[in-house]
Amino acid sequence: MHKYNLCFLGGLKPLILPIMKSFNVPIHYRSPLVNAIKQSRKNADKMKNDFSPTILQLGTLQLILARHFGFCYGVENAIEIAFNAVQQNKDKRIFLLSEMIHNPGVNADLLALGIRFIMDTKGNMLLNWDDLNSDDIVIIPAFGTTVEIEDTLKSKGINPAIYETTCPFVEKVWNRAAKIGNEGYTIIIHGKPGHEETRATFSHSKENTATVIVKDMEQAQLLGKYIAKELPANQFYIDFKGQFSNGFDVTRDLVKIGVVNQTTMLASETQAISEYLKQTITNHYNNIDTNNELHFADMRDTLCYATHDNQTAVLNMLEKDADLALVIGGYNSSNTSHLVELCESKLPTYFIKNELCIIDSKTITHYNIHTHNELITENYLPPTPKLKIMITSGASCPDSLVEGIIIRLAQLTGNEEHLETIQII
Repeated sequence: MHKYNLCFLGGLKPLILPIMKSFNVPIHYRSPLVNAIKQSRKNADKMKNDFSPTILQLGTLQLILARHFGFCYGVENAIEIAFNAVQQNKDKRIFLLSEMIHNPGVNADLLALGIRFIMDTKGNMLLNWDDLNSDDIVIIPAFGTTVEIEDTLKSKGINPAIYETTCPFVEKVWNRAAKIGNEGYTIIIHGKPGHEETRATFSHSKENTATVIVKDMEQAQLLGKYIAKELPANQFYIDFKGQFSNGFDVTRDLVKIGVVNQTTMLASETQAISEYLKQTITNHYNNIDTNNELHFADMRDTLCYATHDNQTAVLNMLEKDADLALVIGGYNSSNTSHLVELCESKLPTYFIKNELCIIDSKTITHYNIHTHNELITENYLPPTPKLKIMITSGASCPDSLVEGIIIRLAQLTGNEEHLETIQII
């Protein structure tokens, strides 16, 4: 166990502030080092207006940490509920619909406690619904779930609300979609069609109104051609197969639209998609509609605060110079993959799940978000006596993993002794 003496050179004071809402999560997810850094930044910037990175100097190694990273409110809430469910129901079988969050370590801990998964992250069944009975406990993951699955659980005599960990920011998207859906607008969801959260949002939205999913700008532009009636209507059902609600009528349901999103998408892409669809539908109906009917429901971005803060922090971090970037998180984490995208646009980036991926000073194991496979790269550290490495992590990544990466890098670069007194610039 390392003991850290933090030397604050830039006016930051290592004072610990009370946390507005604290959660009881396992101590091994915490990090004394990272907590001290975060609390010091919070003390100096209570309103979170400063997104500049934190710079750690460990001898010849400089680590540039994003201003915001790691567990968000929704993740900590979900973890606390899940571990409480185990403690409160020692004599019952406990199931999770699918992964609690997209972090392999956290999910492994839950499995070790005897929790069983009902399905995988793609919705493929690992158990039969008939295997469940009314005495069982079922935990709803942070991504939420579909109306259909809620009804199935209720039919088994299981109340899905007792241990529901759905992130409140996901529920906020559902509520916003319901509001404009009830006002006659079709909902366009910007999200990954197979992602748990997008499946849940789609299910809840289609209860109120016609709904369609677009996964990226390319699909949004394709949808725009149907809004402008530039493509035959029948082709829509082929181009968007599996991404529209039952009874969707392309000639009727693309007259009034509103855009929401999976809360972990790339903010700039969601904004661009929303602006494109707004301009497309406005241009089309301004030419033929003399009643000045509002065809686009202006809505504030539905990204969660953590996604926004983490992405903004990375953009500010990238204004610094560095040799490479490390992004830490589960390989199937959507919000983490978008942090990787941002870093890749500026410098060599390695997406890793923990310190064990850093095999030695020559070799690193990492995930390629484009080819969806794990790679081994040699000579990832440049041959320079003074290294600068950027670090951030996804919203489902424990701070202890970030500390582990810092220790590992200090060891491999011959700077372990400097862990005793870390200079924070």
